[in-house]
This record gives sequence, C-alpha cells and structure tokens, in this order.
Amino acid sequence: MVQFIAGGKGEGKTKLLIDKANQQLKSTDGNLVFIDDDRRTTSDLHYSIRFIEAGRGVLSNYREFAGFVLGILAMDSDIKTVYIDGLTNILETLDADCLVKLAKRLKVLSEKNDVEFIICVNWKKDEFPQEIADLCS
Repeated sequence: MVQFIAGGKGEGKTKLLIDKANQQLKSTDGNLVFIDDDRRTTSDLHYSIRFIEAGRGVLSNYREFAGFVLGILAMDSDIKTVYIDGLTNILETLDADCLVKLAKRLKVLSEKNDVEFIICVNWKKDEFPQEIADLCS
C-alpha cells in the first residue's frame, strides 16, 4: 500500500508521521524505516525505528528515489513500513507527473515486498494529481 499525507508547510504532517511510526512499533512484528531530508526528527522517533537521512536534493528524480528505496528493502527483508518525510526536499524536482510515477513504482515494490509506504508531501490535498488523489489523507 502507498499512502500520502497531504498538507501545507507547518500543518503537523511530520508529527503525525512520527506518531504513526512510534505507535506502529508497539504492534508490528517487523522493522520500520523512517526516511527524512534531515535529522530534526530523530529525537522524537523510538530508537528501534531505523532512521535514514536522505539529504536535501541528493536524489535527482523519482527513479533515483525508487532505486534508493529498493536498496533499503534489499538490505532487510523484514521491513513492514517505510515512512518518508521531506520528499519535496529530498528530490531536486517533484512535480505532479513525477509523483504519479513514483507512486506507481512504490506500489509495485509494496506488492512484491509486502511493505507499506506512508509519505508526507508539502502539497494540499486538492493539488494532488487525480490519478493518485485517492491515496491521500
């Protein structure tokens, strides 16, 4: 499953994502991964959640990001959920077309690896492309 958390800057998306990860840790039998563009959130995450700093603008496009995620999944077959925050900062460019293509690639990875992806994006829900609008909360 691929799910997007939509909202403008400062609307509490990161806190929601951290709370979801910390809560899921109590009931999961697998590993959780939290990818972010910086380390600001690390003190709020439980130490058992694997934190990965992707950096700002390190990955050029959705293809590189999907490959990055595939590499993470290849290292640990027990990952149940990947939380992604700061996607608009991690990628150099992220437009509607790229987001749709990324969602499709992550959906394939989700189905093949039995992994859930929960992604925060600094866009309002009505700004999401129609093809993936039903994946937004």
